[in-house]
Amino acid sequence: MNKPQLNLQDIFLNQVRKENIGVTIYLIGGVQLRGMVRGFDAFTILLDSVGKPTQLVYKHAVTSIVPSRPVSNFYQDPNREPNREGGGERREPERDREYREPRSTPGSTPTPETE
Repeated sequence: MNKPQLNLQDIFLNQVRKENIGVTIYLIGGVQLRGMVRGFDAFTILLDSVGKPTQLVYKHAVTSIVPSRPVSNFYQDPNREPNREGGGERREPERDREYREPRSTPGSTPTPETE
């Protein structure tokens, strides 16, 4: 059996919808739309804005969607380790390594990396 593919777009949109998180949707032409996601499908997003009729926004015109506050647990990163609150703290292997100051060799010209 094939495992269903993880679709971050659907997970994100569903989470902001369920948590009633306001979003700002940025469109290709620079227009900003603010409101609440009420529904979505593969091609569109339904956006409710105060004092305006519900808007049907085509996803192909969207450049980004920014939530008004952090979205809780919309993506479970396999590199996260659970913390006491049940969330996760990202472990990045390169940060776990000890930092060593770059060394310059005698007679070499110091560069910004070796100063």
